[in-house]
Amino acid sequence: MNKNKIALITGATSGIGMATAKIFAKNNIDVVLCGRRQDRLDALKKELEKDVAVHTLNFDVREKSAVITQIDSLPPEFANVDILINNAGNAHGLEPIQEGSLEDWDAMLDINVKGLLYVSKAIIPKMTAKKSGHIINIGSTAGKEVYPNGNVYCASKHAVDAINQGMRIDLNPFNIRVGAVNPGMVETEFSEVRFKGNMAKADKVYQGFTPLQPEDIADIIHFVVTRPYHVNIADLVVMSTAQASSTIVNKS
Repeated sequence: MNKNKIALITGATSGIGMATAKIFAKNNIDVVLCGRRQDRLDALKKELEKDVAVHTLNFDVREKSAVITQIDSLPPEFANVDILINNAGNAHGLEPIQEGSLEDWDAMLDINVKGLLYVSKAIIPKMTAKKSGHIINIGSTAGKEVYPNGNVYCASKHAVDAINQGMRIDLNPFNIRVGAVNPGMVETEFSEVRFKGNMAKADKVYQGFTPLQPEDIADIIHFVVTRPYHVNIADLVVMSTAQASSTIVNKS
């Protein structure tokens, strides 16, 4: 039997998800890597499998049937998921609501909210059956405040905050730990996606200060999941020293 804990990580092909997979592997947590880009999944699997057992699942969290089918396809040695990291998420566009794109709104609600729910729905019955497990929902400071032009993205992350609280309440009788990690500005592909490949705008976001790095958040996630089982870190907000709020950043 597999002695290591098993963590399933969505959005594992970049940023916080990839960094979390790496720190888990270094600390003997087997990983199920989920993402849309099979080439990146394969490369990460090759890197990590020298330390732990690794399995990859290629799906888009927006596709309900694919989520359920892929997670149900896990081989027995990976099916007993102990830790779920709901990390997949994106921001699309940064316009005032009257100028917003319906396609961008659909993408943010489908990925950030519905995708999180689809993956959770596929995993939670496995945890309730054994009355143990740990779910970490990756939120955002955008789920704690609303900033100009953030409208629907902020709404999606406020939804994650509410879902996190609801999960913790509903799964309490099953001895399942549920918590959220809510980062501020992290230097990942986030801004590249938000600005739709406009690297001049994306790079400007992180200029003039030292932003959080994916490894910073991954280190915190690892800390959260390795506390004694009677300890549940329910809700954690993390910002760089230079950031005081979504709109206040000390830039040189």
